Amino acid sequence: MRFDIDRLQTFYASPMGHMAREMMARRVAALWPSASGLDVLGIGHTEALLEPYRSSARRVISAAPSDQGAERWPDGARSLTTLVEDERLPFPDAMFDRIIVCHALEEAESPHRLLREIWRVAAPEARILIIVAHRRGLWARTESTPFGHGRPYTRSQLNRLLEDAMLAPQASARALYAPPIGWGIITSAGDAWEKIGRFAWSGFGGVLMVEALKRLYIEPGTPGRARRVVKVPAKQRTTVRSEKKCS
Repeated sequence: MRFDIDRLQTFYASPMGHMAREMMARRVAALWPSASGLDVLGIGHTEALLEPYRSSARRVISAAPSDQGAERWPDGARSLTTLVEDERLPFPDAMFDRIIVCHALEEAESPHRLLREIWRVAAPEARILIIVAHRRGLWARTESTPFGHGRPYTRSQLNRLLEDAMLAPQASARALYAPPIGWGIITSAGDAWEKIGRFAWSGFGGVLMVEALKRLYIEPGTPGRARRVVKVPAKQRTTVRSEKKCS
């Protein structure tokens, strides 16, 4: 059973939730400072992470799993949210240049099939950011937060899952070093906790963030993780991109 939208909204309306959202949003903004002219998709509960791109991206869509529920976003404007099935995203092939996944993979019935759907709707060389609860962090042990539900991951576990879905991990980061306690002295000092945590206990952030690239072809005959990714020639990538724009 997913951590549904009512509980997500309640959590993120709390001081602890506000701190968590702010710390994640800062890491996302540092990784992707701009998405000008690009097509951006969020899967799960991603509205706050998508908001900075709404004014400059060509297209921004927030897609929530149907058994989680969605909130209307943005306020006072045409809604950009939709409900989807994990294993059947209602979008054309090779559509999105940037994809953010948050509060979706941990509770998916089949994480692999969800990632393969993400691969399908991602454009060639698209960048995908997966945000999950970190197995070694305190937040994965606290059921009063959405990070304490579903499957938490270590970096190696998530990297293997991504590689199996033909997504090549490129970089990783962690966030939420503050303990998951709603005391004002903690929630008001999120910046300090992040700075101290990255220096003093960098392996124990509550959230794991991994950026991956979509790959189109894998050289046959080399099983498992030893297989070599073969990049698509630039001419072919241009052709696929042109077809996407015409559709």
